[in-house]
Amino acid sequence: MGSKMNENKPDDSRNLACVFCRKNDDCPSKYGEKKTNEKWNLTVHYYCLLMSSGIWQRGKEEEGVYGFLIEDIRKEVNRASKLKCCVCKKTGASIGCVAPRCKRSYHFPCGLQGECIFQFTGNFASFCWKHRPVQIITSNNYRDSLPCTICLEFIEPVPTYSILRSPCCKNAWFHRDCLQAQAINAGVFFFRCTICNNSDIFQKEMLRMGIHIPEKDASWELEENAYQELLQHYEHCDVRRCRCKEGRDYNAPDSKWEIKRCQCCGSSGTHLACSSLRSWEQNWECLECRSIIYNSGFQKAKKHALPNSNSAAITDCLLEESSPKLPRQSPGAQSKDLLRQGSKFRREISTILIELGFQIKKKTKRLCINKASIWNSALDGFRNQNFNPLYTIEVVYVNEDDPFGREHPGSKQEFLSLLMQHLENSSLFEGSLSKNLSLNSQAVKENLYYEAGKMLAISLVHGGPSPGFFSKTLFNCLVYGPENTQPILDDVSDFDVAQIIIRINTATNMADLNSVINECYNYLELIGCQRLATTLSDKYMLAKDILVYHVIKRVQTPFESFKQGLKTLGVLEKIQAYPEAFCNILCKKPENLSAKILSDLFTVHTIPGVQALGFWNSYLETVEDGKSTTTLEDILLFATGCSSIPPAGFKPAPSIECLPVDFPIGNKCNNCLALPITNTYKEFQENMDFAIRNTLRLEKEESSHYIGH
Repeated sequence: MGSKMNENKPDDSRNLACVFCRKNDDCPSKYGEKKTNEKWNLTVHYYCLLMSSGIWQRGKEEEGVYGFLIEDIRKEVNRASKLKCCVCKKTGASIGCVAPRCKRSYHFPCGLQGECIFQFTGNFASFCWKHRPVQIITSNNYRDSLPCTICLEFIEPVPTYSILRSPCCKNAWFHRDCLQAQAINAGVFFFRCTICNNSDIFQKEMLRMGIHIPEKDASWELEENAYQELLQHYEHCDVRRCRCKEGRDYNAPDSKWEIKRCQCCGSSGTHLACSSLRSWEQNWECLECRSIIYNSGFQKAKKHALPNSNSAAITDCLLEESSPKLPRQSPGAQSKDLLRQGSKFRREISTILIELGFQIKKKTKRLCINKASIWNSALDGFRNQNFNPLYTIEVVYVNEDDPFGREHPGSKQEFLSLLMQHLENSSLFEGSLSKNLSLNSQAVKENLYYEAGKMLAISLVHGGPSPGFFSKTLFNCLVYGPENTQPILDDVSDFDVAQIIIRINTATNMADLNSVINECYNYLELIGCQRLATTLSDKYMLAKDILVYHVIKRVQTPFESFKQGLKTLGVLEKIQAYPEAFCNILCKKPENLSAKILSDLFTVHTIPGVQALGFWNSYLETVEDGKSTTTLEDILLFATGCSSIPPAGFKPAPSIECLPVDFPIGNKCNNCLALPITNTYKEFQENMDFAIRNTLRLEKEESSHYIGH
């Protein structure tokens, strides 16, 4: 009984009344989509049809209206014509309360007006205002108004029909209308608690309370070029009094009329001069964000890991029992669900960094780098008043000993890799493998901890390697705050301090404990950890105090400065939002390369009939088996300037070509490796080993004695 719907004629359907509620309103957010069957001249609101008590979906999606057969719709209209609406007192009330012995019937719009609840799940039950489900709050400790976490308008935290509370976060309250609008836009895949991001518990409660969660993709996913705006920068001055004579849309980089975006929302801006900002490096929040952060009494909630979920769990949440009214999903939508199972709640570090990279403008900033003095060169470049981390970095290498002052094209990724190596071994950090911040008074004076944080942030967003040398303690201080972090003995790099802590912890009686305390009296008094020990168990608190002082309190000034530097390009905010993803690159060294990883990494551009490609794969296996003087990391370093794959990936992607040369050539600017064409594999391996080994040795000798100075 298929028939064509008039989706292309909205003007006609807008003037036709729904056969159930008899309203001609076309308001999808309130009544569902309005459709007309041209053949039978029949118009319905989707929700009026879906919630009607005496009709079921017996056809396929393309049959009748939403799979409801025309003959069934007519029977239901005839049945409803005998029922009077208890709100408007007119006939045609097709929806009845499901509570036993309740005789109330109503039209769908009248039910909304009377604050009835319609459950868009299970058997699509409806409840009148007397029997509707309610949220039970055991105790109400909220004396003051709280903001709706969607629209941020203040509301009384008391559950009513129009005010709902999150089942998973006690301090999350919403307007019903705000929740419904968000559910329509987000769809089942993205509708979740705005505080903790839980979806399963949250959706189940919202369905119970009458929020319709459509089984569709989010509206922003369905729009053409939905993410195009991510490639565009907000450039408008929104302060009350804009002082720029050229207008609010005028943006002049590297001047006082450069536009700075709000660091919280990114959707408001100001000229530097209009907000008295000295430089683009200063943080700025718009009035709306500032009022939320500082005046509402709320702290920014930490993002928790989301529960494991899959499409089956989602289906169970939406369908408490099989319902013939639920519109069927198309095969395409079902396959999309399966694809989402593995990625719905996971954020890959590469995705996060690529998104941050959308900020980078096409305008380039040239950095003149002396490899022999990588730190000072980078410091001069980054501190230059014309440097802007939003600009694309272009590297040229210079040599101070060159009388002609010639410049050579450089690899940005190689430069960032060398810079991270220097930073890891610099006096700003202490420790062997896992490092914490050190206390270097000269570095504090020169603001080097800030510069170090800024360099790390720039490296990550601009495609540099993963640092991998942070201690878990330093990482936790950045994510959760020093006050919520407990250091361990391994964080103490000072041998004498470590020995004091060990002696205190291993004291077996009060005499031993007091002996250590007396010996270290001056030190304990100096650091403010002197305490009277009355029982042996006091040793644990004393040892903890020393640890906290030495690892955290002692370096409080460097830490705050380092943290400010990490805010560059919004990196610190992302670290705090996705700690698990960033922990893998900040606290762990990259996994060792394999022959397969390297083979898959390089795109091959070669000519048919050349044996070099076969030799290349054999060479990778030889190196992996340890039968070569080079390593897989050496090969990658020779071709790209990086010994590991950057978290954001290589740009451009590494490639291979075959040239009639005797030895391989690594073009680090283009991440291109030229393979020699030889007659035998033995000759190929010898030439590869010789060139890679000697090239890297010479480069290391040129710069090794500068690293760490």
